[in-house]
Amino acid sequence: MLSTFKNGKVVRGLAGIPTEGPVLLVGYHMLMGLELYPLVKNFVIEKNILLRGLAHPMLFARLNEDQVDLSAFDTFRLMGAVPVTASNFYKLLSSGSHVLLYPGGMREALHKRGEEYQLIWPERSEFVRMAARFGAKIIPFGVVGEDDICELVADFEDQMKIPYLKERVEKGRTQLIRVRTDMEGEVANEVGYLPILVPKFPGRFYYLFGKPIDTAGLKQELKNRDKAREMYLHVKSEVEHCISYLKEKREKDPYRSLAARTLYQTTHGWTSEVPTFDI
Repeated sequence: MLSTFKNGKVVRGLAGIPTEGPVLLVGYHMLMGLELYPLVKNFVIEKNILLRGLAHPMLFARLNEDQVDLSAFDTFRLMGAVPVTASNFYKLLSSGSHVLLYPGGMREALHKRGEEYQLIWPERSEFVRMAARFGAKIIPFGVVGEDDICELVADFEDQMKIPYLKERVEKGRTQLIRVRTDMEGEVANEVGYLPILVPKFPGRFYYLFGKPIDTAGLKQELKNRDKAREMYLHVKSEVEHCISYLKEKREKDPYRSLAARTLYQTTHGWTSEVPTFDI
């Protein structure tokens, strides 16, 4: 994990993340949210901060017996997640929390083949005004590594071509709790299904938290729709920059493979921190 100070200096670890909230971390959702557990764990270990994620309500719902019950994953609750609603967003920021938000939501986390590392965000600037209302610091971040741990072999479109799988997907769609019914575009195409994945010999996850964007004092300015959209697009471009930076830099990481990291820890101790590319 890499983070960035206000002066633009990139460092290893989370030293660039403000300790005092409210802080809003806005980033890219990898396939199936694979990045979540290491992300939340490292914030607790290194910063003693519990991230409060705004999660899809489906993760808290009880489904019929013949459907996959995602609410069985109570780990998300223990990790501080709450259903994504305007009231929960308000409460978390007003209490000075470190809030984790994925504008791409379910559509991004359940993306199709060939869409990895593409931001599938709404056109509207959903979070900017709320962040400015409480003077929150916005931290754009990117993460890469899903293509180093698994391969998506059957996405939604593939499964709809197979009768048995199509039936299960359609049953799931009837019970899906939709949170973006008032939106247009690709992000509104929420489909609750389980992608079919083939595991790979594990590579490595890389995270980059960008330069903090301070919204203190911008409450009135960001009431202007154009100004709010300008800020929204700036945050989005910073997330894209973080992803591009990591994709390029990981090619120079001598410890990208599991074998290389295992060999390093064999000789340096199992608790030793494995190096990465030069910053």
